[in-house]
Amino acid sequence: MADVAIRKPALAGRLGGSATVRLTVAPPASRVALRAPAGSLKALSLALGLSVPTTPKTSGRAAARSALWIGPDEWLLIDEAGGDLMAACSSAGALHSATDVSHRNVAVIVSGPGAEPTLAAGCPQDLSLSSFPVGAASRTVFGKAEIVLFRTEEDTFRVECWRSFSDYVFGLLAEAAEDAGH
Repeated sequence: MADVAIRKPALAGRLGGSATVRLTVAPPASRVALRAPAGSLKALSLALGLSVPTTPKTSGRAAARSALWIGPDEWLLIDEAGGDLMAACSSAGALHSATDVSHRNVAVIVSGPGAEPTLAAGCPQDLSLSSFPVGAASRTVFGKAEIVLFRTEEDTFRVECWRSFSDYVFGLLAEAAEDAGH
């Protein structure tokens, strides 16, 4: 019998944080990169069971499913319960492009009173609650890596990054969390 390689998930077993912030690797989720014209959004929203946002830096959310505005005709769909986003998009019967990126991305949850300063250590965006309220989402950078940042609660953010950058992003978050804890 041949040896079988067992693939370990990116960031498996990684822990980080400080007295004021916790870094948690998010469980696997379904993700779709969605592109669509404005005329398709009503049908896609109905099929996905949430409102696909049309305003920059916003999101639509229903239960474990989110649609994050990334650009004028681009969204990142996330289903934390692992729902079939591709099937939902296909059932819309509207013009769109959907690409499953579930295995490309990894997410880290940054939470606690030190979450904002932890992220500010590597992100040039104003993350104050008044500028980046709960539900805000944007494609930005953290250090030298592109991320999608989603504020899910006042003191909680979801950091989506490509798997290939996840060690770098997690390491930088862990270092910033230590600084925020002092």
